[in-house]
Amino acid sequence: MKRFRFPLRPVAVIRAHREMQARQALGAATAALNAAAAQVAAARVRGAELEQAIAAARTTGAFQPQLQVASFRAYQRERAAEAAALKQLDVARTEQARRRAACVEAHRQVKVVAKLEARARATHRTECLRSEQAEIDERAAFSASGRSALALSAEASAKADSAHFNASTP
Repeated sequence: MKRFRFPLRPVAVIRAHREMQARQALGAATAALNAAAAQVAAARVRGAELEQAIAAARTTGAFQPQLQVASFRAYQRERAAEAAALKQLDVARTEQARRRAACVEAHRQVKVVAKLEARARATHRTECLRSEQAEIDERAAFSASGRSALALSAEASAKADSAHFNASTP
């Protein structure tokens, strides 16, 4: 049986490499999304703690305008930080979705080449089995006619070499 050679093997290697890179990029995007979600959660916790501190300061009964103005500004800063963290979270979600789509496309490209290789292997196997069966049939026919097995094997190898040469030349 002659050895199988897939002419698109370099393409398969490149596509597999691209798929691996796409998976790594998806992992990085997921990590960025998780970090952004943690920032949003931290900003919300800080905002809630500040709200509790402001509410506790108001229950003292004494009106302190400077403290209330400073508290209000701190509250505005925390809400702005939370809004920025939410915006960053949306950007991270968009990036993750884009990376996921790229990963799916890269995987699809790898599967296309894998299917082509499977078809080529099946065709190669069928051709090899066909040629082996033809050789067996020839041996049987020649042995029935009385020709020697040595002459038969020489003819069969010459035919196989010419068939291989004809198949490899365009």
